[in-house]
Amino acid sequence: MAETSSIEDPPQQSSSHDQPDTTTHHLSPPPGLSHQEFTSLIPSITEFHTYRLNKSRQCSSLLAQKIHAPRAVVWSIVRRFDKPQTYKHFIKSCSVRDNFTLSVGSTRDVNVISGLPAATSTERLDILDDSRFVTGFTIIGGEHRLRNYRSVTSLHPVNNPDSGEDDVTIVLESYLVDVPEGNTEEDTRLFADTVVKLNLQKLASVAAAVYSGDAAAVENRAKRSYLGLWVVFSGLSLVFLGLWAVFSGVLVVLGAVDGVYFGAVSGVFGVVGVFGAVDGVFGAVGGVFGAVGGVFGGF
Repeated sequence: MAETSSIEDPPQQSSSHDQPDTTTHHLSPPPGLSHQEFTSLIPSITEFHTYRLNKSRQCSSLLAQKIHAPRAVVWSIVRRFDKPQTYKHFIKSCSVRDNFTLSVGSTRDVNVISGLPAATSTERLDILDDSRFVTGFTIIGGEHRLRNYRSVTSLHPVNNPDSGEDDVTIVLESYLVDVPEGNTEEDTRLFADTVVKLNLQKLASVAAAVYSGDAAAVENRAKRSYLGLWVVFSGLSLVFLGLWAVFSGVLVVLGAVDGVYFGAVSGVFGVVGVFGAVDGVFGAVGGVFGAVGGVFGGF
């Protein structure tokens, strides 16, 4: 059953120089698509992947991925709002409520693997259209930096008999997100594009394996993918720990050098003190003899 919900931005207070604009993803093809493929997709891009954008504090992007599997196979993976970890990287787990139904308005709670600038994400299903192969969600809560993140994914068969690409699906995924304070639009887009691109690449791998009937390959790919990411982030952690250990060692060496230096200085002052004390004793003895001489001289 096809379900949809309207995707409209909430009213915003804006000054005359800060009015929302409209994205122009329909004007330039994303990497990976030929001009002919892009031209055939312009109506869908205009309908599903156009957002009202405030350029002073938001950014948007459109990415594409070709998958060697029929659209129905790819859709069977993408539509599972309750199982994003099947094809999305960086997800440790996903939980839904006991009375969960796969319908517009449903929510999921995602736990992100360590090493990213995020911990949890609460997401709401905005679109689920089984007849037009379109789905989308909005991040509505959690501990992360992607505020007001909205995403739409649409699936399209390759309709080009001359291409020799049978059973090929083009996946389009777009997003709109706020630029975090202290970050630039370029930094935000680079980060979000990288995550989306990695997810689409994994979707291509999983869908191709499902289409070939190799379910074991799907599971093994998922395990290797997660293990590889864990190794990468663990390696980074070890590098930072190693650098900290080196830094700590340098501090210890400097502390030891300081100790030797101040010990030597203290020793020098100690010797000087001894000589001063001896000199003081001789001075006192001289004073006594002087006093005695004075006494006898008085007589």
